[in-house]
This record gives sequence, structure tokens and C-alpha cells, in this order.
Amino acid sequence: MTQPSTERGQGAAEDVDLPTQYRPAEVEGRLYERWVSEGLFTADPHRNPDRPYFSIVIPPPNVTGSLHMGHALDHSIQDALVRWHRMRGHETLWLPGMDHAGIATQNVVERELAKEGLSRHDLGREAFIERVWEWKAESGGRILGQMRRLGDSVDWTREAFTMDEQRANAVRTIFKRLFDDGLIYRAERIINWCPRCLTALSDIEVEHEEVEGELVSLRYGSGEDEIVVATTRAETMLGDTAVAVHPEDERYAHLVGREIELPLTGRRIPIVADEHVDPEFGTGAVKVTPAHDPNDFEIGRRHSLPSLTVMDERGVVTAPGPFEGLDRFEARPAVVAALREQGRIVKEIRPYTHSVGHCQRCSTVVEPRVSLQWFVKVESLARAAGDAVRDGRVTINPPEMAARYFEWVDNMHDWCISRQLWWGHRIPVWYGPNGETVCPAPGEEPPAGWTQDGDVLDTWFSSALWPFSTLGWPDDTPDLKRFYPTSVLVTGYDILFFWVARMMMFGLYAMDGVQPFDTIALHGMVRDQYGKKMSKSFGNVIDPLDWIDEYGADATRFTLLRGAHPGGDVPVAEQWAQGSRNFCNKLWNATRFALINGAHVRGEMPEKLSTVDAWILSRLQSVIAEVDAHLEGFDFAKACETLYHFAWDEVCDWYVELAKVQLADERAEATRRVLGEVLDKLLRLLHPVIPFVTEELWTSLTGGATVVTAPWPSAEPARADREAEAVVESLQRLVTEVRRFRADQGLKPGQRVAATLEWGDSPLAAHEEGVRSLLRLTEPGEGFSATASLPVEGVTVRIDTAGVIDVAAERKRLEKDLAAARKVVDQTTRKLANESFMAKAPEDVVAKNRERLAQAEADIERLEAQLKALPAG
Repeated sequence: MTQPSTERGQGAAEDVDLPTQYRPAEVEGRLYERWVSEGLFTADPHRNPDRPYFSIVIPPPNVTGSLHMGHALDHSIQDALVRWHRMRGHETLWLPGMDHAGIATQNVVERELAKEGLSRHDLGREAFIERVWEWKAESGGRILGQMRRLGDSVDWTREAFTMDEQRANAVRTIFKRLFDDGLIYRAERIINWCPRCLTALSDIEVEHEEVEGELVSLRYGSGEDEIVVATTRAETMLGDTAVAVHPEDERYAHLVGREIELPLTGRRIPIVADEHVDPEFGTGAVKVTPAHDPNDFEIGRRHSLPSLTVMDERGVVTAPGPFEGLDRFEARPAVVAALREQGRIVKEIRPYTHSVGHCQRCSTVVEPRVSLQWFVKVESLARAAGDAVRDGRVTINPPEMAARYFEWVDNMHDWCISRQLWWGHRIPVWYGPNGETVCPAPGEEPPAGWTQDGDVLDTWFSSALWPFSTLGWPDDTPDLKRFYPTSVLVTGYDILFFWVARMMMFGLYAMDGVQPFDTIALHGMVRDQYGKKMSKSFGNVIDPLDWIDEYGADATRFTLLRGAHPGGDVPVAEQWAQGSRNFCNKLWNATRFALINGAHVRGEMPEKLSTVDAWILSRLQSVIAEVDAHLEGFDFAKACETLYHFAWDEVCDWYVELAKVQLADERAEATRRVLGEVLDKLLRLLHPVIPFVTEELWTSLTGGATVVTAPWPSAEPARADREAEAVVESLQRLVTEVRRFRADQGLKPGQRVAATLEWGDSPLAAHEEGVRSLLRLTEPGEGFSATASLPVEGVTVRIDTAGVIDVAAERKRLEKDLAAARKVVDQTTRKLANESFMAKAPEDVVAKNRERLAQAEADIERLEAQLKALPAG
């Protein structure tokens, strides 16, 4: 790690405000509150109307939520984009807010009531909703404070909530439009039902888990009418209304159209032919229970089969008979036992692992159930959402995710939007005394004495309006005019089909065909270092707040972003967070060294620069261009890697060390200016990723007010100096090779060794002092006798290692390396002489083999020279 110099060169700074160590806890809170109080994150739709804008609306976290690693990744990506565009001079809006999270919030408050021995029904609907608002005011929204700790540069003056009055007006407005256009209807359909929460669920509120159950094969009918079906839910056979086979399955052709007796019930049910049935799966025959299976429901509709509901809303069997009153999981073994007594069980596979849906909020097994619900007719809306991507109005990044998006929107089913809850946007439909239905316009009173529908809207209904309701829609506000469509939606690929598609549908519908965002930037899931999903049951969940406490927000963000390739999952581990903290410390020490030694950004860059100064400025231009390209492509991992290696390897480990020599001679003033320039721009490049430490360092270095609004660096091609780069790269190879030799001999990095340097006509001769400093090589004294000689980069380094080098070990190492190099020469020579290989191999493969041969031949020459130079022994 770079340490500050103990001596001040001429022109060095007299006072350095930076403490000797970086302590994030003493910096982060202070800086964040200053940024907010100074309005640095506040957007203005009227400011500089001609300059480009950049806007993001935050995927609203649940009001019940707290920051987890998925949030931390999502927010770090968004904040990096927002800070980058803000520095580029764009009018930038990052709009924060929360989702009311209907089921989750209602469950939380109901648990609180249960502690008092009460239920929501004891309070009544109105009082219960008041209680939820009280809970939100006191305990909800904890995640907003945690967003501050992460450094989210959101515009807090525009904070929104999916249940506030503005969003409620937007919900009522779009519901009315959809209703009047015939795109909202009420019907009995099969839906996901939670027997514990007693409500319908959207697909995204159902989590599928692999569980162990049993697969039971049942014999229906008898004699020539016998047919075997298999099921994991034997209790649902009580509601079977048919058996289905494929129309081209010759095994059952004679049975299609006939009826068989359904065991245990005495009912006769038909055998129908349906193309949905896979004749290759199982026996090729399936039981059809339209009221309790979504696929069976569709078969039932196609064949006009009755739907028999055999369980109530709590999963208790209601079918008359011996199983009535049993819970579904009690009924299952009881039905199997009864069928076994009748000799109807053909086969039982136990345990049988299969995927089962669970309620996301309470983990109860979901029950498909026919229910009277409200739906959105999605056909035309989904087609528009697909067209917006196909015609290029919306770009999906990474592009390969587009196929999954089309698969979803092109095959979307009508969306169940009603929920049997009290907390949420109540469906704005009223019923008259004779069954009449009315949906008043917002602000319009319903007819006196009419009753409002008791259900509320799916949480995703209101969040689907988020990109435009947060900007003031349905009013034509300045924010809506300036910041819509939003620039990019950043979210995990896991909700591409649910939330993203619904925002696309509603945005295009409400905003006259204008998309809600120009780009959909998808990232993956945060996983542990082994690529395993984080789960409490696995014991591998990491709380990002623990990392922020221990290592700082910057280190937490850098760890996440360093693994964030477009669409790819992000593995993390605590040792990587430690490494990120070390990186922040490295920057701190390098900047403190620079300040102590008088680095500055005042005045123009000197025209005459040393090769080392010209090299680092040239490399800086390349890095700026590379980072821009990576950020444009949403590849934060590559941007972070580029900046990490430039900062640590090139600036700190090479340039700062070489600059120490220059700071002590006539090149000092130019080097101070170059060192200031490089750190100034490096800190600006790093600011979107690690905002706190860069703010503290940049303001100390430059005297500027804040790096938050400092201009983003632009590459200056005129500063490219390939000649200087070539010289320093040669110097680096020389130093690296000698360091490797020292390490092989057991020499400590700081141990000084006498050596002569024979430069020949090498341009590196001008850098002898720097080379000696980097390699800890002293001038040879009287009686010097070289015990080892290393020819590297046209330079011969003769070292006196008497008393420290193990000649036998070194000879053995060199001979081993020499044998390996000769083997490579032999293999590649034979390959390149093979006519068949040369005729068939691609040009790049042939070129790589030639490069490998040339490198091995050079290695042989170098190793033979080193062996020759070793002393006898």
C-alpha cells in the first residue's frame, strides 16, 4: 500500500486536512446530509430546458421492507447511472418512493392486532385502515433511511407512495378508462388463492419450491372402460368432471365420448379428447378438475365441462361424503386410503419431488381456485407492449433477454386484479339494489345507497402506473413534460415478465403510445461466492447494513458493482468486501501522499513532460474512453475492473512510486501538476461507484465545492503518447522480471541488494534512478562481485546475492522453466509443420501458435543466459 512520504519536496503542501486513516462512519452521514441540504439531488424541469435530461423512477420497495442485497445491487446500479449523468451535465431526476404492499402490510398489522387479542374484523374496515396508516407513519418505510446510508442520490422532494392522493387519483383515472373501453371485466375464472391470507394472488406473489410429495396412479372405470390417471393431489379427484386424452392417441380412441364412473362419488364423467394432453407423459390420460387446476379449467371451457368446487376458501373439503370438513392435507391420505380399499391404486411413488407454489408473504401452499374476480383484458395491451420493443422504441439490455420478454407478452393471460383485502386501492365500482354496476369518474359521487365493491386492486396495478403517476399524471405537469418517458428502468430479470410488462402495457395505453422508459436494463440476482441462491435455510444471507457498518457504503457498493455484468448473477463474499475497503484505503493514502507532496490542479499542464508523466496521462485518456463505453453498455463490472486496475496497479503501484524520484529533482513541479490531474480525474471517474470517499478526497485535492456536480472527464486524444507507453511498459517488464527473481531467491521486497545495470542503447537508461528505487537496488561498492546476471528488455542486471541466494535452488528452477519452454517450442513447431492443421485451423488459431512459439524461443534465450550467469556451485 502506498504510504505518504516522510519528507516534503519543494512546493509541498504545508497543511493536509485528511486524517491518516479513512473512517467511513465519520464521513458518510455528514456528506450525505450536506448533499441533500444543498439540493444537489433536486431536479428542476424548468432549468436549462435545452440540455438533455436523464430520469429514473425507483422500483418502489415495499413499505414493510428493509434493505437486502438485491436492493443494494439494484440501487447501486441506479445511483451509479444517475451520478454519471448528473456529472455529464444532464438535468437528472431519480424519483424515490414506496409501494403499499397490500398483502404484506395487512399481514404485519394483523399480527400486531393479534398481540392485543384483536382481529381486523373486531375493528371494522375503516378503523383497520386507519390503524395501517398509523403503522406506516410510525414503523413503515425503514428502507428509506437505509437508502440514505447506501448513498442513493434520489430527489427526496418528490418522494411518492402508491397510496398517496396523487397516486390514488391516477389509479381511479386509469381504472375508469379501462372500464369504459371494455378492458376491465368481472368473471369467474381460476386464480391463485392463498387459504391463509384469504385472497387471490398474482403470479409474482407465488414462489415455487421443490417439495417431496407422492405421485399416485388411480384406476377409473372398469373392464373395457378402465383408464389410469396420475395425480399429486388425490383429494381433488372429488371434483373431477372428465378424463382427457390426446385426440391422436390410438390407445384411447375407443373411449373418447364414453362415460366412466368416478370412484368414491358414484358420478359418471366423460372421456374427452384435447390437444393439451401429452400422450408421452405418464399413461397419456389426465384427470380434469376445472375448479382446482388452471390447465384443467381451460380444458373444461373448451369442452363445456362443469366446474365443481370441492374446497372452501380455507382449503377445507366441502364435497358431501366422508371427507367433508377435512383440511386438504388431511383429506389427501384419507382419499388415497379409501381408493386403496377399493383396489383403485395402481402405483404409488413416494417421495416424489415436484414444484409447488407457495404464497410469497406467508409461505402457505397456494390452491388454484375458481373465483369471481376482476380482470384486465390484456390482448391488445400486451401486443402494444411487444411492438414497442420490436420496433425499437424500447431497448432491452442485455439483448438476449428480449426473447424471454416476447415469450411472456405474446402469451399473456388476462390479469386478475382484485384482492380480497382491506389495505389497498378499493375497486371503484358500485352496485345498485338490482345488480346494476357503475364506475364513476374520479371526483364523481356514486348513486346514493349503492354499495362499493369490497375488494382492493392488486398492488401491481398501482405500481404499473409508477413511471407516469409519480410525474403527476393524469395532470399535464412540468415534470411529466420534461422527464417522460423515463430514460431507463433498472430491475432484476426475475420481474421482467410481471412488473416490467405491466408498466409497458399501462404506460403505452395511458400516454398515447409513448413508452414508459427508453431502456430496460436487467441485472441478475445476488448470490453467495459459490453461486448459490441466498436463503435463510442455507444460512448464507448477507445483510448489506452489516457490511456498511463494517466496511463502509463505498466498499459495499464496489463489491456489488464489480460483479454486475448485464443480466448476469452477482456472486459476493465478505473477503471481497474487505478487498473493496482496501481499495478505498489505497485511494486515500495515494491522495494524502499527493497532497503532502504538493500535488495540485492549478494552471495549465506544462508542455514539457517526463516520459513517466506523459505515460500516465496517456493511459488516463484510454481509461476514460473505456469507462464511458462500459457505462454506456451497462457493464458496471468491466467499468469497475478498468478503474480498479488503473488506480491500484498503474497509478498507485507504478506512477506514484516513480513520481517519488521526480518529486525530488527538477521535474517536481510538472509532476505535482500531473499527479493532481490524474487523481482529480480518477476520483471523478470513480465517484458514481464510490461516492463518499471520492467526495472527501476530491474536495481536499482540488478545493472544489463538491464532486457530485463536477464535470465528467472527457478523453483528450491529443494527450495519447504511445511512445511513452511503450517505454514504461518495457520498464514494467524489466522490474517485474527482476522482482520475480528476487522473490524466487527468498529476498524480502524491501531488502536492498547491490547491482549494476548495463543499459546498452536501451531508452530505459534515462530511468535508472526509478528502476533502482522500485527494485531496491543499491550502487555497487568496492569489491562488488555479481553472483547472478539477468538479461531483460535489452538491459543486463548483475546482482550480488552472495549469502542470500540459493544457487542450487535457482539453477533447478531455471532448468525446470527451460525444459517447459523447450517443450512448448517442440509442440508448436510440430503443429505449425503439420499440413493438415495449417489447412484447417482458423487464422487466429495459427497466429496464436506462432506467438506462443516466438515467446517460448525468447524465454529459452533468456533462461539460458540466466543459467550461464549463475556462479558455479
